[in-house]
Amino acid sequence: MAVVDVRDPFDPAAPSLVLSFDSNALAADLYGPHESHLARIEQALGVSLHSRGNKLAVLGPPEAQGTAANVLNGLYDRLEKGATVGGEEVDAALRMVAGSGDTGDLGMAVHTRKRTVNPRSPTQAAYLRAIDEHDLVFGIGPAGTGKTYLAVAKAVERLIAGEVDRVILSRPAVEAGEQLGFLPGDMREKVDPYLRPLYDALHDMLPAEQVAKRMEKGDIEVAPLAFMRGRTLSNAFVILDEAQNTTAVQMKMFLTRLGQGSRMVVTGDLSQVDLPRGTRSGLRDAVDVLEGVDGMSFVRFKDSDVVRHALVTRIVRAYNDVESRRRLAAPYERETRGRND
Repeated sequence: MAVVDVRDPFDPAAPSLVLSFDSNALAADLYGPHESHLARIEQALGVSLHSRGNKLAVLGPPEAQGTAANVLNGLYDRLEKGATVGGEEVDAALRMVAGSGDTGDLGMAVHTRKRTVNPRSPTQAAYLRAIDEHDLVFGIGPAGTGKTYLAVAKAVERLIAGEVDRVILSRPAVEAGEQLGFLPGDMREKVDPYLRPLYDALHDMLPAEQVAKRMEKGDIEVAPLAFMRGRTLSNAFVILDEAQNTTAVQMKMFLTRLGQGSRMVVTGDLSQVDLPRGTRSGLRDAVDVLEGVDGMSFVRFKDSDVVRHALVTRIVRAYNDVESRRRLAAPYERETRGRND
């Protein structure tokens, strides 16, 4: 772990913080190719970082210096444990520090056959803890926050460990601008495009031959929500994705499938409802009805939790800003129309 040295070997009179790392090789990995990781931290925190071998001087406001030290120490700890550090890990450490003040949750891990998945924001870490501690978890928030991906990773981890007998992944087959019946093929071929994100997540966690073998045996099932009716899902890890596109009746039907020894995760984005106008989202209804009920957890993601391309965060924020302005303007517009009628 890096040690904070209050003396600056470059300029003893300068108000800077100096970090000293035990390994020159790990320090080079920490700095990144052409010190690109340091540049990323400088841009995010408004500090200046100057390296000399295994020593790194941090210049800037005291609070920013402390934040940078936490980020760098957390990433160095990760390298000491044999993990890698790239641009995504640097961004994750910055989000962790911004959200919770430290990078301790970077050490959390979900282990699958193909990869180890770490949380990339404080909310993601809270989500993973909620899945461990509750039988029913709702992950609600914008696209790109890792709601479904982390849930699938947890499901695969538990399947591999023998903690559940099967994994069941489901989505409502709701059209977003296209009519399902117009797609070519039989029912399975029509439905599979709606389930493709779940297949993609599975293939990130398991080799393709294992996915095929486990699906053939029934250890893993990917199915539309309509296929859940009348079943009792015991000793299973069950995920309902895109839950904002369920009706209230469908949501109640799904939640009451939960059997002994099972865990259930429900994910959705209430800003992307594709139901017919006037139809109440089952996810919104579940939030109103169930929040506060013992044994379940609601985890809300924000646009700051988006872990895709940085531009996705800005896109989500722009849409949220416009939608907020429209909601504020709506009463005035209705009043104006009433006066003009």
